[in-house]
Amino acid sequence: MKPVSPAAAWAAWGTCAVIWGSTFLAIAYGNDSVPPVWGATLRLGLATGILGVILAVRRQPLPRGRALVAALLFGLFQFGINLPLLYLGETQVPSGLSAVIFATIPLSTAFLTWVFRLEPLRPARIAGALIAVLGVGLIFSAQLSARVKPWPLLFVLLSSWSGCLAVVLLKRGPHQSPVAANAVGAAVGAAVCLVWSRALGEPQVLPHGWTGVLPVVYLAVVGSVVAFVLMAWLVNHWDVSRISYISVIVPLVALTLGAVLRHERVSTQSLVGAGIVLTGVVIGLQLWRPQAHS
Repeated sequence: MKPVSPAAAWAAWGTCAVIWGSTFLAIAYGNDSVPPVWGATLRLGLATGILGVILAVRRQPLPRGRALVAALLFGLFQFGINLPLLYLGETQVPSGLSAVIFATIPLSTAFLTWVFRLEPLRPARIAGALIAVLGVGLIFSAQLSARVKPWPLLFVLLSSWSGCLAVVLLKRGPHQSPVAANAVGAAVGAAVCLVWSRALGEPQVLPHGWTGVLPVVYLAVVGSVVAFVLMAWLVNHWDVSRISYISVIVPLVALTLGAVLRHERVSTQSLVGAGIVLTGVVIGLQLWRPQAHS
């Protein structure tokens, strides 16, 4: 494989951070008009079609063998489990707060890469994870004191873990086309989301008006096709832990957009919890120290 330009890799990393910082808000807007898991189904169905056209134009084959298994598992956990849980969670959890929960992804990724023997587990990451857990616990406590059911927050947390596992499983597989991997993954995810939607008894109708259509299109084209293809490309060139730093930037974007565009208000206790979470991430990843990048 040809060496990748550091500038190109960091540009992809930064683009993913900005896009995913905005997708939490787009999901919240979409949930206003479309049943949550049905919205995820439409998003993935549209993304599958777009990716299929790109593959046809470029005459790229679908993955086979171990690459196909990795793509299928990636699709199941990233799109078939992660997205429905996140969409359901955001029916009650503010988009910015959901992004803060996702900021724990680097620490979850550190443990998973250790379990799968991809990267060593360092003491700082254990300490950071324990601090982040305290922050998440404080956020849960704040939601309970506000008489909000704990299930939506739990859904968001489980969603973040599923997304971590998806990236690690894709990394364990052989290098493959990011477009092909996401085409298979989006197709699997759309099928699984459709099952979720039917099981939940959601009305499955096409959205009407810009308020219903625009979030689905934005999430499919920008959130899925662009961002996830860039992320899969990064998986081929970077270690998973470095890629996971994206989720440290995402809450800053999401909290700002949620406050400005949806006037989302987060309690003081939740903000304190968010600060503790981000502190744990900084400690766990030792972000104040210069990183030796390859």
